[in-house]
Amino acid sequence: MGAADRAAELRRLIADWDHAYYVLDEPRVPDAEYDRHLRELQDLEAEHPDLATPDSPTQRVGGAPLDAFEEVRHVTPMLSLANAFSEEEASEFDRRAREGLEVESVTYAAEPKLDGVAISLSYRDGELVRAATRGDGTRGENVTANVRTIAAVPLRLRGAGWPAELEVRGEIYMPLAGFEAFNEKARAAGERTLVNPRNAAAGSLRQLDPKMTAARPLAFFAYSTTTRQGLPSSQSGALATLKEWGFPVNPEVTTVEGLEGLLAYYAALGEKRAGLAYDIDGVVYKVDDFEAQDTLGFVSRAPRWALAHKFPAQEEITTLLAIDVQVGRTGALTPVARLEPVFVGGVTVTNATLHNEDEIRRKDVRPGDQVIVRRAGDVIPEVVRALTDRRTEELAPFVMPETCPVCGSAVERIEDEAVARCTGGLVCAAQVKQHIQHFASRKALDIEGLGEKLVDQLVETGLVSTVADLFHLEAEQLAGLERMGEKSAANLVAAITAARRPELGRLLFALGIREVGEVTANNLARHFRSLEALEAASLEDLEAVPDVGPIMAAHVRAFFDEPHNLDVIAALRAAGLDYVVPEVVEGPKPLAGETWVLTGTLSMPRIKAKNYLETLGAKVSGSVSGKSSAVLAGENAGSKLAKAEKLGVRVLDEEAFIALLQEHGLV
Repeated sequence: MGAADRAAELRRLIADWDHAYYVLDEPRVPDAEYDRHLRELQDLEAEHPDLATPDSPTQRVGGAPLDAFEEVRHVTPMLSLANAFSEEEASEFDRRAREGLEVESVTYAAEPKLDGVAISLSYRDGELVRAATRGDGTRGENVTANVRTIAAVPLRLRGAGWPAELEVRGEIYMPLAGFEAFNEKARAAGERTLVNPRNAAAGSLRQLDPKMTAARPLAFFAYSTTTRQGLPSSQSGALATLKEWGFPVNPEVTTVEGLEGLLAYYAALGEKRAGLAYDIDGVVYKVDDFEAQDTLGFVSRAPRWALAHKFPAQEEITTLLAIDVQVGRTGALTPVARLEPVFVGGVTVTNATLHNEDEIRRKDVRPGDQVIVRRAGDVIPEVVRALTDRRTEELAPFVMPETCPVCGSAVERIEDEAVARCTGGLVCAAQVKQHIQHFASRKALDIEGLGEKLVDQLVETGLVSTVADLFHLEAEQLAGLERMGEKSAANLVAAITAARRPELGRLLFALGIREVGEVTANNLARHFRSLEALEAASLEDLEAVPDVGPIMAAHVRAFFDEPHNLDVIAALRAAGLDYVVPEVVEGPKPLAGETWVLTGTLSMPRIKAKNYLETLGAKVSGSVSGKSSAVLAGENAGSKLAKAEKLGVRVLDEEAFIALLQEHGLV
């Protein structure tokens, strides 16, 4: 047998053994036999470099170190899941799903919630071409070189029927046995041990040297795909197909019926938790049918069709050393417990939230107390209560400061609200930094390159004291800052200049008005159509806006009643900031009485397309039915497009939509 044929045979054998071990849980050969074949393949490829292929198992040993990780933009955002900590919250999730789908019972896919690191794997023509971390959900880091070292991740797909482009998402984790073995070896060598499996997985994945990642015992389970082509129409069916294509799928994944099935699965997995080969911190429920998922849609940054049901938190006892007060972006004062370090749920905890003054009073927590600390949902450290029977002396109760610990402004607490707030507004340094970050964020003015560390420098050097100062920055000033060269400075100034004419909705969101999110900001922009009109609006005017109630109206009115805020807005205008709003269609609404549905990826922001349709009189719905008038289908349109075609609903692509807008003078 020639070298090329032998290399191909070895690659096939090793790939089959990997699949049997990681996917089928059926080891075929002893480790020594596996290692002999792998070494033979390594020797062959070293002797004949032209025989090496990107999907060869020899590529898992790791390549040359990187200087830094490349940023990756996710085509489909990697969203977080809403959390539940009780049966009542799980029941509420099931109720909303049944009512949203108008059915008596819902079939769910249920699976363990692994305590690892979310990853996105992209395949082209069956070959792994990119692996990216979640990051902020919109942008992550390219960790392809590191993920290639994980034997459980297929470098090439198996079987047939997979699409030319496939994105699979899952969890990279460190099995408990591997974690213990690694630490035992490290202790014997006098080296630093890993703290817990989750942190170990995250740290291993972010090593700039892939060989370091290759030395860590990492594993992988697939749990979803953003691709629908070539896959069944359900979560459970899609996972079964992914397994056929070579992806390891958690063996505990199953389907259950209704709330009773959800809670039974939760209880059963809770009993098995201690015996599993990996850490889990709860279970995940997903509506199984993809079309039903599309109907339920999303709320904020979480799907309505999925829920993470967390297991009870772990608890420990420690000493409360002090209570400090932190000031947030909206001026909220949050008491924070400074603790004697304690190991809880796999990490050393030194700080924990105390939420607000009422909670401190209710729990009677005082500096010097012995307290019970838990990691709520195995994530957020929290002080549960004080052990008052252990007090050996009188301890002074905590008192919320009357002035802001950052800027010295007065602290006020509005009636019926639990949170105390600094009245310093945008002059408070704590709020200024966070406000600038929010102002520059992707859904606000989207100023690329204005990150947290740079904002810290701008404020601390006195270059920026309000967001209006951003528009006076010059490249020469920026180039002198740490980690800022001439090119970076020029790029940032260009990004700031490009942000001078945002849509009005984006500007309102950027201002950071309390409780005004992206949707409400766009509703306000459509209703008032100018910042000046919004500034002059009464409470009654504000409450006439969709989704704006008395409390939110009061927050908006309070924002524009604060002189500091008006000063900043005036400074923004003086700095040349302007905004744009859609043109108003006069006369009759040509689409009045019609119901439209948006699906797929459009070149314009979806909220802008929605605004155009509403301006023309149409109602925009999230689901397709026989009553739908039309569907606007962008790229990668999924089940909504298929349903529209099945029901005979009119379908327009974006080109036809723009022609419609031109016909009515909107573009």
